[in-house]
Amino acid sequence: MKLNIERAALLKALNHVQSVVERRNTIPILANVLMDARDDVLRLAATDLDIEISDMAPAQVSRPGAITAPAHTLYEIVKKLPEGGQIVFDANPQDSRLTLACGRSRFTLPILPAADFPIMRAEGFSASFTIDRGDLARLFDKTRFAISTEETRFYLNGVFLHVTGGKTGPVLRSVATDGHRLALAEILAPAGGEHMPGVIVPRKTVVELRRLLDDADPEVQVSVSEQKVRFTTARTTLTSKVIDGAFPDYARVIPSKNGRILKVENRAFAAAVDRVATISADKSRSVKLALDGDRLTLTVNNPDTGVATEEIMSDYGSDPLEIGFNARYLLDVASQIEGDEAQFEFSDAASPTLVRDMKDAHALYVLMPLRV
Repeated sequence: MKLNIERAALLKALNHVQSVVERRNTIPILANVLMDARDDVLRLAATDLDIEISDMAPAQVSRPGAITAPAHTLYEIVKKLPEGGQIVFDANPQDSRLTLACGRSRFTLPILPAADFPIMRAEGFSASFTIDRGDLARLFDKTRFAISTEETRFYLNGVFLHVTGGKTGPVLRSVATDGHRLALAEILAPAGGEHMPGVIVPRKTVVELRRLLDDADPEVQVSVSEQKVRFTTARTTLTSKVIDGAFPDYARVIPSKNGRILKVENRAFAAAVDRVATISADKSRSVKLALDGDRLTLTVNNPDTGVATEEIMSDYGSDPLEIGFNARYLLDVASQIEGDEAQFEFSDAASPTLVRDMKDAHALYVLMPLRV
């Protein structure tokens, strides 16, 4: 394999694929990136056996071929080369070395055969549809903060992406929960996606996909099977296994008859929570909310560090209520509110609370209260 490629084009493609490679690998080939050069295109691919990302960059290919080279080392080299540089790759399989030259810089890296690189199969997808890049990003951005990090409950370690009935027809919905909070977002189901199987997209896949979407085309093709999900743009493809497990019946924990309504200016509320939580040193980071008419009082009482209290204006027309929440969870939800006002819907101090964005009717959040 021999080719000439512009440094910026190679760096962009490498940046997309190398992040999926684990820093520590017991299987040497998984530490490498696949480089396949032909038809004046360099195709790159990397995998950890659960996720595969591929990208491409234009190149002047003088000798077609395919090899694999250390992903992170190659990325660090290219990143440190001067901007605007032209890079020449020359790989001779006979001595198992890749030579990289740019200006007066020259590097020699070990390679492994491309035939040993594991490729995820592209067939078997039962549903495929095209979705706007912004809509896809929104589905994950609104929910991924609630993904569980508890490995024993592996079926909560991702975002549940599925089609279900909505008020005006089928909707594509994303849901995540860690048992203490729940986040839900939805859009009208794209054509072709009405009968897709529900899948749990793993946390790492969500993170990698969001990185790719920032540079993606306006539309993304999504292909789904019960075992895999694939996201494809003009240049980049991410293929991932899905979590093999049953997502819980989340609809049962979404309250529908919470009659105590609190409306509060979201930025002021988030800032107040952040301030009073400063002295909260315990694991739960509990904050007590005392609701009484047009006053909302936030209190943190820590025997070791003291007491913090702040009062803000609110709109609340029910009986007085005191209820506690994890401050971090309140701030996470507040960060997702796009409108000026957040609406909290309570039942009592021991029941789940529903939170709505007054500007976004297609997202909601559920918080479990704490004892305070």
